[in-house]
Amino acid sequence: MGICFHILLLNIKNKKMTAHAHESHTGRIWKVFGILSLITIIEVFFGIWKPEFLMSPWLSPFEGGFFGAIGNFLLGIFIYIKPLNFFFIALTVVKAYYIVWFFMHMSDETKGLRRAVVWTSVFLIIYLTALLLIEGSYVGDAISPYVKWDY
Repeated sequence: MGICFHILLLNIKNKKMTAHAHESHTGRIWKVFGILSLITIIEVFFGIWKPEFLMSPWLSPFEGGFFGAIGNFLLGIFIYIKPLNFFFIALTVVKAYYIVWFFMHMSDETKGLRRAVVWTSVFLIIYLTALLLIEGSYVGDAISPYVKWDY
């Protein structure tokens, strides 16, 4: 009984796969490749150029007691991080979206699976990015006695 059920499932999967086998996504692949290449070129250009207006934080730390401390805590990422870093993070997230959505065929999946994969990834990326931005200076301070920064 279990073997028959397994064979039936394989036949259903094969029928579904053969129904989509005749579709060609060549144009879509080249379009996404072009978008990813353009984003990469922009990243490399800004990484080499490093414009001055993106190299210094746009907000300065708040002063003045309790409310200044709360403001610095809530807006700390925006106060102490260079806008160029946010620009790179945003472009990287856009590239990750295109890779997952088109090259991993997430656009062809059911709505529930798409939401489960995409929202989990979005929250994980936000968490890891915040952790990197907040704790990045600690790592640099911890290893600075052992490393000669020569750049």
